Amino acid sequence: MPQDTQLAEVLHRFGPLGLIPGTPQSAAARALESLRQRIISMDLPPDTVLSRGELAAEYHVSQTPLREALQKLETEGLVDIYPQSRTVVTRIDAGQIREAHFLRLAVETEVLRRLAETADAALIGRLKTLLALQEALAGNPSEITAFQEMDELFHQTLMAGAGQPGLYALLRSRSGHLNRLRRLDLPGEGKIRHILDGHRAIVAALEAHDPQAAQEAIRGHLSQTLARLDLLRDQHPQFFSA
Repeated sequence: MPQDTQLAEVLHRFGPLGLIPGTPQSAAARALESLRQRIISMDLPPDTVLSRGELAAEYHVSQTPLREALQKLETEGLVDIYPQSRTVVTRIDAGQIREAHFLRLAVETEVLRRLAETADAALIGRLKTLLALQEALAGNPSEITAFQEMDELFHQTLMAGAGQPGLYALLRSRSGHLNRLRRLDLPGEGKIRHILDGHRAIVAALEAHDPQAAQEAIRGHLSQTLARLDLLRDQHPQFFSA
């Protein structure tokens, strides 16, 4: 099956990122999801000036839903809005990265502890499906965005499996700067291998119902990019705040 067909089927099965399957999207929500993804993927890099008129035409929406989407992105720290002037994509902030990492680590460690006790065959099967698709995408540099979407969907599935689906949206709203750092780190072959190894370790620990191994796996998995923060900032100083 072609990879794009597989991706479409998986997204249909699991639902769009950040949404419960079947949840209708408003015009503001559609614009928000697209703009957030473009900022995180660095398609709209830091210091990009966003034209509201151009965005409204591109997304076929009025100024009101577009304004709502931009205001949400501002609360997430991804844009700065200057009234009656312009909207600018923010630079990556190291302090917000560390806060987001601390939050994710605290939440996902507890999620994995609980899942190691409760994970059933259906959840393990969903995680293995996502892992298999990630492995198929890993060797194709042009599929980095799809690979990252599968990475996010893997973690969303963990939280939903623990009976806490709303936690994903909360973490995502606080992780914009961290996710941009992850995107800068992602193209490296070693990084992709570490992500896949981390997901395999998580699935194996859940399948073995081993809480300690599950917690160790998620801690190691989530800490890789943060350890490279200073190096990535040195490599891309134009993307970071002072």
